Amino acid sequence: MPDGGRLDIETRNVDFLGTAPELPPPLPMGRYVSVFVSDTGVGMTKETLSRVFEPFFTTKAPGKGTGLGLATVYGIVKQSGGHISVYSEPGGGTTFRMYFPRVEREQADVSLTPYEAPRGGETVFVVEDQPAVRDIVRQLLERQGYRVLDAPDGGTALDIAAKSSASFELLITDVVMPHMSGREVADRLSELRPGIKVLFISGYTGDAVVRQGALSQDMEYLEKPFGPDALARKVRNVLDSTKTYRDSRAAP
Repeated sequence: MPDGGRLDIETRNVDFLGTAPELPPPLPMGRYVSVFVSDTGVGMTKETLSRVFEPFFTTKAPGKGTGLGLATVYGIVKQSGGHISVYSEPGGGTTFRMYFPRVEREQADVSLTPYEAPRGGETVFVVEDQPAVRDIVRQLLERQGYRVLDAPDGGTALDIAAKSSASFELLITDVVMPHMSGREVADRLSELRPGIKVLFISGYTGDAVVRQGALSQDMEYLEKPFGPDALARKVRNVLDSTKTYRDSRAAP
């Protein structure tokens, strides 16, 4: 809503019992809490709607959005056993409809403390062939205080490391890239920077990349898509570890 507007948030108890023609697929019959969020904004085209929950997809200008917000919402709803749908038309605003299974018991009092993702000041080298992902990782790391170098492929990364005196404590590299894999990049960069630590990222599961022989079990790994907090925690954990990439490569 670039010029302002109205945002409505509606919650209610909903019972889908017996025959319920309005039951959102694929929910089973039962008792739910519905959350509807509606705005009077610019709305979305059919093309945008088809990708609205896709990780790293954003209609915002570079540097203005990560494309992880709605993907995170989708994951939370699904992990809760719920359902989410969206209705929108260009110029007609947008409505998100969410349904969560209702729990019929009192919630114990829980004291919550604000969570702050871990920060740092080290230099991180990001090697990723997808420009959108590379830009997002850079933004997320810089937001947490890190200095960031980046490269679109292994060859460029090796050139930067060979010609530059700039030091970096951590390499973040995609596992599968054209011409040179992330494992090859890490192996060769560790010869130039023996003390570096390495975090591999990929859309494949960790088990899959180990089974395929791309990585060993002891190597640090983060599966895509990941949120800002997950990346911040993993980066901090790897940097705080005493184990270097050479240590993990030498592990049996």
